[in-house]
Amino acid sequence: MWGKKEESKKVFVVAEIGQNHQGSLEIAKQMIRKAKDCGADCVKFQRSNLEAKFTAAALARPYEGSNSWGKTYGQHKAFLEFSIDDYRELQRFANDDVGILFTASAMDMVSFRELEEQLMVPFIKIGSGDANNVPLLRYAAARSVPLIISTGMQNWEEICKIRDIFLERSDVALLHCVSAYPTPPEDTMLQLIPLYRQHFPKLTIGYSGHELGIQLTVASVALGAQIVERHFTLDKTWKGTDHQASLDPEEFHRMVKGIRMIEEQPVAALPIDELIAHVLDSDNYDEAELKLALREITVDDRKLLWSEEACSTKLGKSLVYSNSLAVGHTLRGKDLDVKVSQPQGLSPWHYDSVIGSTLRQAVTADDPVLEQHF
Repeated sequence: MWGKKEESKKVFVVAEIGQNHQGSLEIAKQMIRKAKDCGADCVKFQRSNLEAKFTAAALARPYEGSNSWGKTYGQHKAFLEFSIDDYRELQRFANDDVGILFTASAMDMVSFRELEEQLMVPFIKIGSGDANNVPLLRYAAARSVPLIISTGMQNWEEICKIRDIFLERSDVALLHCVSAYPTPPEDTMLQLIPLYRQHFPKLTIGYSGHELGIQLTVASVALGAQIVERHFTLDKTWKGTDHQASLDPEEFHRMVKGIRMIEEQPVAALPIDELIAHVLDSDNYDEAELKLALREITVDDRKLLWSEEACSTKLGKSLVYSNSLAVGHTLRGKDLDVKVSQPQGLSPWHYDSVIGSTLRQAVTADDPVLEQHF
C-alpha cells in the first residue's frame, strides 16, 4: 500500500468503481478483474447507508430522467446499493480470486463503522462530500484504520482544518480533487499537488481526477502525487452520471503504463511538458490542455469553483437536527447530524459554533440547521 518506505517510489493506483456497476454483482466482478488486468493496485466502491447519508426529503425528491434507476432519488440510490453480504462476496472475490486490494468510500458514519469493523478493509476513503463532515473526520482520526481523504469543494483554509484534525496520524493521505464531472482542464489546478506536499509534509499526497483523458493524471505523478484515483467503467455509454468522466479499460491501462514510465525517470530529468510528451503517444498528449492544467496558482485559488457548484448543490452535506427539539433547548453534539439535505442548511464546518446555542423555534428531526433558529 502507499507510504511503505520500500515502495515509496511506486504510485498507488486506485480504480474507483463506485456505482458504475449498474447495481449488478456480476458486472462488479467483471470490473474488479478488468481493473486488475489494467494494472490497478486497488478497487474501490462506495458504501452508503441511505438513511444516515440523506434526509427523508432528499430521498423523496423526484428523480426521473435518462440516468435514473427509480422515480425518487431514494429509489435510484437503493437500486445501486449492495448489501453488506454482497460486499463480503466482492471482497472475497477481489482478494482471493483476483488478487487485488478491495475497499470502499464511507459515505456516512454507519458505513464507516461497517467497513472498519465488519469488512476490516485495508484503508477507508472519505470522499469530497464528507471532507467537511466534522463529526466523521474526528471519529475517523481517533480510529486506527488508514485513511484517504479527497478535498474537492473545499477552500484552502478548510483543507488546513482537515490537516489539523489528523495531526497525530502518519497513515493519512490527502488527495487534490476537483468535484466537477468532467473537470475542465483549467480547473484541475495540478500545481496544487506540490503546494500540498510543501504545506502538509507529514501526509501522503495524491490526486483524484475527474477530467477527460489520461494525460493530466499522468502529469499529477510528475508533480509528486503518490496516490492516483480515477473512476473506472466498462462502457462510457452506460446509464449513469459518472461514466463520462470515467476511464474505460484501454484508457486505464494506458494511464497506468504512463505512470510507471514516469516512475522510471530521473528526478527533474525533463521539463514536465516534455516529460509527458515523452511518455504518452500523440493520441493522448494535448499541449494546450496540459498548459491550462499547469497554470501557476496560489493556495488562494483553491476555493469552491463554479464548475463544482452543481456537485455541491446535489451532494454537499449540511448540519441537520437529529431529533425534534423544543423552543429553549440548548444544542448538544448528539442533537446534530450531517446529511445531504434539501434545502441545504449550514455547512458542517459550523458544527462547533452552534453547539451551546439556544433554539428560538421548535425544529423537527432532519430539518436543516439555519441561523434563524437561534
